[in-house]
Amino acid sequence: MRLHLITVGAPKLAYARAGWAEYTGRLGHYHKLKVTQLAGSTPVKEGEAMLKAAGRAPIIALDPRGQQWSSEELSAYIERQGVQGTGELAFCIGGPDGHSDGLRAAARALWSLGRLTLPHDLAMVVMGEALYRSATISAGEPYHR
Repeated sequence: MRLHLITVGAPKLAYARAGWAEYTGRLGHYHKLKVTQLAGSTPVKEGEAMLKAAGRAPIIALDPRGQQWSSEELSAYIERQGVQGTGELAFCIGGPDGHSDGLRAAARALWSLGRLTLPHDLAMVVMGEALYRSATISAGEPYHR
């Protein structure tokens, strides 16, 4: 399956750049990976740009109003999408003001990383690690213990 990671901006802090590079690199061993980093603007303009970048791919928007998934649940969700014929999923992280109502309405799912508010850079690293972990679960590898 192809995973398209769409973010507003790129990680700015050194630890986050390293973490993002590490987990997107690892994730590329399990999925075809595309990364799109958009310029920041308003939530409405960012949402429109994300919808355009995603194309026909179903959107999974990271949003505090979303559902929290365990690693196993995320792995099973991605597997189900593949079995149902979904060839690509677009995971979207908005800017500092979050997603527009339009993007949330267009999303197939809203995914919450938890009740804590995370800095943008850290949310990107956590998403990358979570997707990598879910891929290793699907592959039956020992990363997730």
